[in-house]
Amino acid sequence: MAADELVFLPLGGSGEIGMNMNLYGFGPAHNRKWIMIDCGVLFGDASTPGVDLICPDPAYILEQKKNLLALVLTHGHEDHIGAVGLIAPKLGCPVYATPFTAALVRSKLEEFGADIDLKVLDMESRFTVGPFDLEFVTLTHSIPEPNGVVIRTRFGTLLHTGDWKIDTAPTLGPLTDRSTLKEIGDAGVLAMICDSTNVFSRGESGTEGSVRDSLTRLIAAQPGRVAVTTFASNVGRVVSICEAAAAADRSVCLLGRSVHRVVGAAREVGILPAGLNFVEPEEAGRLPREKALYLCTGSQGEPRAALARIARDDHPELTLNEGDTVIFSSKIIPGNEREIFNLHNDLVDLGVKVITEKDEFVHVSGHPCRDELAQMYSWVRPALSVPVHGEARHLEEHADFALSLGVSKAIAPRNGDVIRLAPGEPDFIDEVPAGRLFLDGAILEPEGSEPIRERRKLSFAGVVTVALAVDSDGDLAGTPSVAILGAPRRGKDGEAMGEELEEAAIDGFHSIARKKRLEDEAVVVAVQRAVRNRLQALWGKKPAVGVLVLRV
Repeated sequence: MAADELVFLPLGGSGEIGMNMNLYGFGPAHNRKWIMIDCGVLFGDASTPGVDLICPDPAYILEQKKNLLALVLTHGHEDHIGAVGLIAPKLGCPVYATPFTAALVRSKLEEFGADIDLKVLDMESRFTVGPFDLEFVTLTHSIPEPNGVVIRTRFGTLLHTGDWKIDTAPTLGPLTDRSTLKEIGDAGVLAMICDSTNVFSRGESGTEGSVRDSLTRLIAAQPGRVAVTTFASNVGRVVSICEAAAAADRSVCLLGRSVHRVVGAAREVGILPAGLNFVEPEEAGRLPREKALYLCTGSQGEPRAALARIARDDHPELTLNEGDTVIFSSKIIPGNEREIFNLHNDLVDLGVKVITEKDEFVHVSGHPCRDELAQMYSWVRPALSVPVHGEARHLEEHADFALSLGVSKAIAPRNGDVIRLAPGEPDFIDEVPAGRLFLDGAILEPEGSEPIRERRKLSFAGVVTVALAVDSDGDLAGTPSVAILGAPRRGKDGEAMGEELEEAAIDGFHSIARKKRLEDEAVVVAVQRAVRNRLQALWGKKPAVGVLVLRV
């Protein structure tokens, strides 16, 4: 009879920052019972034209979804819940979340028109799912209700941290539950599966209370209108900004869909401080300039967000100009540099003063730096460290750091690695497929699918379409029609591209025998080759070439 094992399997978030999806399995290899922790996304960028969201491919677990007992959500950030509306309905298992996270999930479900069995649990809840005894442990992070998950099994106890930091002065929510962390450490922890985002950063990440104090001084010193942008999900920062505005006798107006959604969810579950109120844009517009503060979406340069529209001077409810200030109470997420710097420059061109974390103390990270990691390891004292939530270099550095702290063993996984945690010596035992799915409109496409490959090519070199009319004798019934999209209209020496490509199409057509001209496929191949070669000579690139053959 096959022996039971306790295994860990990341399908997303180990090898990149974002797109978190982690599986824990218990039982023999042919019949394991599974739980999933988190179901997140990455956002598309210039390398994925037309794609807004990227999520882990759950194909491996869908093949055995009858053994998937639960999806447990640690907190409400997009890289942990963003794919719930897309993937959870296919999983067919209950989804567990605390109230604020559940409120955000419900809005996701409405967005995707999905329905799931959503079970809402209080903070610090303990519940059993099959062979897993689960307990939420309260941590601090840059969003309300961040939870670590204690996983107790017959083979030992695990701690899955989710995202966290040690904030000793949060402006919203409780402190890190040190006593529970120490208690599980005293009882013995088999493995800690832990956030690696800031492993290269020394010291501590800093407190939200200290950011509030700095913002209070900074906002009070500004003469005109003030707009502040931050990550909409950071409700603690929203509270800090509102308190700083109140100290400067400024009323706060919310601009942007996501900040309204998150604040609405926070109000729905009762975590906003009493007396925290906002004014509508019409009322804010009637206030003296020094009495208004606008809390805007768009800290990462998103083109459709409120701040980008303000910078383009086409926002219907706010205009900024000379004497006004925009504060970026956020960091630059790698990959967003160009969009954010363009946004800064657009604001400066309006005469607006721009303040970022490089200029003033206006932001702290939500992830643990090295001193905080060391503190967590001193509380939990796991026998095994499994770094997650990081690129390859983060995971390997975290593993080395854990060993330096006295952990017996560290394993840095990649997506698809199956790690046996117990019994016996922890080790890699298998590898399963772990790809990506791209949300293309309303359709999930595999990363290597033909439409995605074609669109990348189109974004690089455009498309040329050639239409030919061919009669029953295999002769052209007129001049080919050429349409050019995303390519120059003249070649490198000034040649008219359209005329050159018409000529190339004719040459390609005549390059094949008359009998072959009666076969559509032969005509398409010959004309494509000729047109591509002419484009290479004229332009130096080979765009996609489509050929339409009409029989007359």
